[in-house]
Amino acid sequence: MITIYHNNRCSKSRCALELLKNSGKPYTIINYLDDVPTRDELKNLLKLLKLKPIELIRTNEALWKESYKHLNLSDAKLITLMTKNPKLIERPIVINGNQAVIGRPTEKVLDIL
Repeated sequence: MITIYHNNRCSKSRCALELLKNSGKPYTIINYLDDVPTRDELKNLLKLLKLKPIELIRTNEALWKESYKHLNLSDAKLITLMTKNPKLIERPIVINGNQAVIGRPTEKVLDIL
């Protein structure tokens, strides 16, 4: 089953969802701003994405720039920060089995379909 961590207010996320719809394959939508990933879920996402926590942070987000950019946060603290502020999580994230991508650009999603 394919899963998309989705934010409907994000154009890239909407494009990735449209790509999934057009694929004809079954998928699940997780509106991660409402259904916030747990620490363990984030750790699993990071493992699938092969990323460090800082690489999953939206560093251009105003909240990051204003409140956290100047801090030297550990990986554990970055994961906690994302659970408390899911707006900081890069999007969209699409998972298919043991593969995952951040759909920026949207075409990256095709790599795992």
